[in-house]
Amino acid sequence: MASPESEPGAVETEGEYNPLDYHNLTVNLVRELMARGPYALPPATRVAGAGVYALFYTGDLPSYGRYRSPDSSRPIYVGKAIPRGGRTGLHSGAAALGTPLYARLTQHSRSIEAATNLRLVDFRCRFLVVTPLWITMAERFLFEEFQPLWNVKLSGFGIHGPGSGRNQQEISWWDALHPGRSFAALLRQTRTEKDAQTLVSDWSRLQEEHPETARRVATEAALDEADK
Repeated sequence: MASPESEPGAVETEGEYNPLDYHNLTVNLVRELMARGPYALPPATRVAGAGVYALFYTGDLPSYGRYRSPDSSRPIYVGKAIPRGGRTGLHSGAAALGTPLYARLTQHSRSIEAATNLRLVDFRCRFLVVTPLWITMAERFLFEEFQPLWNVKLSGFGIHGPGSGRNQQEISWWDALHPGRSFAALLRQTRTEKDAQTLVSDWSRLQEEHPETARRVATEAALDEADK
C-alpha cells in the first residue's frame, strides 16, 4: 500500500515562515546586534544615528558572578537612543538624526566612572543603528531575550539627575549598590547596598530556578519601560 507521501496529489503541510512574526523579528534583531563589536565603552568612533545597544560586564564583583560576560554575550543592561524630540517616522538617513546613540553610550560611561566600585575598563558594548520607527519594539525584544539585571531588577542606571525641587525622590537600586553619582547623594537614602545585593541574589536565583517566571517579570518590565 502506498504511503500518503507517494500518493498523487498529496500535499505536505508545513507552517508558513512569516518574517514579521514577533519571534522571527526578535531572533533577527538579536542576531544583528550581537554581530556588532564588541566595542570599548564609549566607542572610540562617534557613530551617527539612533538605535539600540547592550552593555556587558567583564569585571570581578562577587555579586555579579552570574552576570559577568567576558565574551560579551550576556548583557547587564540594554537600552535605546531615540532621535531628538522622539521622532520615530521616516527619515533621510542616520546622519540626519545626529548622534543620539553615541551620546547615550557616553552618558552611561560617565555614570560607571562615577561609581566607587565599578571600572569603565570592565565594560564593553554592542550597538545597532535602527530605523526610528522600530526602536522601542527593538528594546522590548532585548528585555525579553536577555532579562538584563540593570533593567529588570537593579533599576536606575539610565536615569538623569533629578530637577530642582525633586531631590526628595528615593535613591535608585543601582545607586544604592554603586554609590558615587553626585545627584544620588541628594536623594532619600531609603535603600542600602546590602538590600541591593539581596535583590541581585534573589533575581539570580529566580532566573536559575524559575526561568519562565523570570521571563514574565522581564516582559512586564519591558512593557513598563515602553509606557514611559
